[in-house]
Amino acid sequence: MKILVTGANGFVGVNLTKAMVERGFETHAIVRAASDISPIDKRVHLYRCSTDIELIDYFKKNSFTGVIHLASLVLSSCSSDDILRLIDSNVKFGTLLLEACKLSNVKWFINTGTFWQNYLSEKYNPVNLYAATKEAYEVISKYYTQTSDLIFATLKLNDTYGANDKRNKIINTMLKIAKSGEVLNMSQGEQAIDIVHIDDVVEAYILLAGCLGGANGADFGGKTFAVMADKRLTLKNLVKKFEEIREVKLNINWGALEYREREVMNPCGDYELVPGWRQKVSLEDGIKRL
Repeated sequence: MKILVTGANGFVGVNLTKAMVERGFETHAIVRAASDISPIDKRVHLYRCSTDIELIDYFKKNSFTGVIHLASLVLSSCSSDDILRLIDSNVKFGTLLLEACKLSNVKWFINTGTFWQNYLSEKYNPVNLYAATKEAYEVISKYYTQTSDLIFATLKLNDTYGANDKRNKIINTMLKIAKSGEVLNMSQGEQAIDIVHIDDVVEAYILLAGCLGGANGADFGGKTFAVMADKRLTLKNLVKKFEEIREVKLNINWGALEYREREVMNPCGDYELVPGWRQKVSLEDGIKRL
């Protein structure tokens, strides 16, 4: 299969495109003109896109089999100044991708969703505006699946971690203060954390691509799948587990911070896993690999 990946210079994208190349997929990536491409595997076919019209022409020339859409602007909270950026990244750009897919007869499309679309485990209740834009995009996709043969499926992610992750995430924060000894202010830490190693996340995308590209690919159209840990820990217990495995003691001031507005205390678990997928990297093994 000839597959295009967006967001290839992000943590998930870097790991996914490398794995795809190593497994023999013809892997292409589209990045914005000003993007840093240094983390991306040199074997990936890169294309810098600067205009909307250029994007559609690019699709028509390449005849991609499928698209894996990772590119997104993620903001846990936002101000009025962030609204246009969120819509541009999470709605406008994705819609242009779908238009290009329709005009170039792309067979399938994997969208990336978030557990934040399902506050209080409801079918749709956005935690924040970012989650609302992700849901809006899925609604827009309905038009394209109804007016073309495009097979569209969503894979929802929650927390991810792994080696060489530059994001400001909980595991990285613990690694940082374990070395520096600095004090970290935290909430009470009773929120459940659903966190999966990047190797398992990559496997889920590749398995889902195989499903959509198979003889029965249409059966998966319109469905939402998720990557979920076998076991969830509270934030406080996750820290304890980290301390045990790394044999360190972290300086954390529990209760110093209030919970965020609409804090997700228990991520939604009412999702279907990708067929054939299961968690292979345990939390213990994943933390040891860091």
